[in-house]
Amino acid sequence: MIKVSEVVIVEGRYDKNTLSQIIDGTIIETEGFGIFSDKEKLNLFRKLAETRGLVVLTDSDGAGFVIRNFLKSSIDPKYIKHAYIPDIKGKEKRKNSPSKEGMLGVEGMSREILLSALQKAGVSVSEGDCGSHFEPITKSDLFETGLSGKKGSNDKRQELLRRLSLPSRLSPNAMLEVLNALMTREEFFELFENEPV
Repeated sequence: MIKVSEVVIVEGRYDKNTLSQIIDGTIIETEGFGIFSDKEKLNLFRKLAETRGLVVLTDSDGAGFVIRNFLKSSIDPKYIKHAYIPDIKGKEKRKNSPSKEGMLGVEGMSREILLSALQKAGVSVSEGDCGSHFEPITKSDLFETGLSGKKGSNDKRQELLRRLSLPSRLSPNAMLEVLNALMTREEFFELFENEPV
């Protein structure tokens, strides 16, 4: 596994699945063209960009470039790195036929090609121990603060998401991933010391 400091943006869940087997880091999907109409998610990307930096890794087809260009024009370029995969003809194993343009997407790329693309983009990577240098926010922390597993947890999560200007549709697991990308465990608990949710 390679530890990646920046948040990696991919198009869909199969891309995320492939990449999560190669890197230790935060990977978030645009849900394809869904990003065009999801202002909350775009604001989340902006916040993550300013906090950790973004790496955009989309397919090399026309749709991938439309999504990449949308993000490029919507987020300050000083916070974005672009990783490009090569044009390789073929089809992914899970599909019955090739894509419209007949090219492999991120999900069909080898480990070596994906790592090379990330490194060429200047992504901050390190081999070896992928453990965090700080203690992460955990599911137990969400339970302890009343954000999961208790009566009224959904309302408390929604209030916290509003306070942090995060998308209201984040599941508890997705929220946990985003919180760990935005803050330390200590900063998380400080949210409840000053203004209980």
